[in-house]
Amino acid sequence: MYRIGTVNIDTSHAPSFAGILLKDNIARYSAVYNDAFRTDEEVNAFIEKYGLEKRYYSLEEMAKNIDIAFIQGCNWDRHIECMLPFVRAGVPVFVDKPLVGNVKDLNKIQELSDNGAAILGTSALRYTYEHDGFFAIAPESRGDIVHVSTMVGVDEFNYAIHSVESIMGFIKDSAPESVRYIGTSKVGDTPCDSYYILFKNGASACYHICLKGWQPSTALVMTTKTSFAYRIDINKVYEAMLKQVCNWLLGKENNLCSVSQMCDSIRIMLAGKKSKTNGGTNELISDLNESDEGFDGAQFEIEYAAQQRASKK
Repeated sequence: MYRIGTVNIDTSHAPSFAGILLKDNIARYSAVYNDAFRTDEEVNAFIEKYGLEKRYYSLEEMAKNIDIAFIQGCNWDRHIECMLPFVRAGVPVFVDKPLVGNVKDLNKIQELSDNGAAILGTSALRYTYEHDGFFAIAPESRGDIVHVSTMVGVDEFNYAIHSVESIMGFIKDSAPESVRYIGTSKVGDTPCDSYYILFKNGASACYHICLKGWQPSTALVMTTKTSFAYRIDINKVYEAMLKQVCNWLLGKENNLCSVSQMCDSIRIMLAGKKSKTNGGTNELISDLNESDEGFDGAQFEIEYAAQQRASKK
């Protein structure tokens, strides 16, 4: 049984993942470290409900007693800080979405990977059963992807990353070349931002973010042969991804992407943000640099924590 140590149980992912893993005898949440906004009462309830062995107050100590760390804090600006004790100890890490939020951290993640760190991740929308179904179709019937359009809701990054990760799960054999902000539509008080991605193999994609409220995750895939429409079953997305993680732990064939591919999803969103700021310019991925504006993880944590506390009143 593989032992998982989770770092910061900020979102619904930790309890959702823990519950799914209890159905099989491959991996379990066995340890937790928490220094974010969840209370001791919430941490203790998590430990009791999912049968964890211990709460740790040192990441270095936890690294000695687990097989893989799940970095699950909602402040993506702290992900590298939380990863490093495990990387130094040679323990693999799974980083929950979003991986990071700026170019400097992307460069550090890639450096850690290049130096041998085992880094897995991030969004379950890259590994859905719908993606599996698409690639299960014989290539001669399926055709090559020409364009993918995805839609999602809630916010510009923390949730919107799912939309880009879904695209990358389909167009997984080519890297993005450029991103352009198309514009914002608005009906009543509901705005939607739209972006265009061009890939190096000639394929393209659009992602559309409804900035007010939740929307179902959907994907439209056009190929050289035909078209496919998917409404992602959100009740099965975590299960589908965790199967891939467990296969990786077992040394079996899996669909987990490379660190470079994970970083490409963030690069797309950073280039999209830059394009929007500049009025819709075409932004080359290769031109991104550490001076470009990123997404603020600390501010997101403040807002998310306030929402969570308000929901419990």
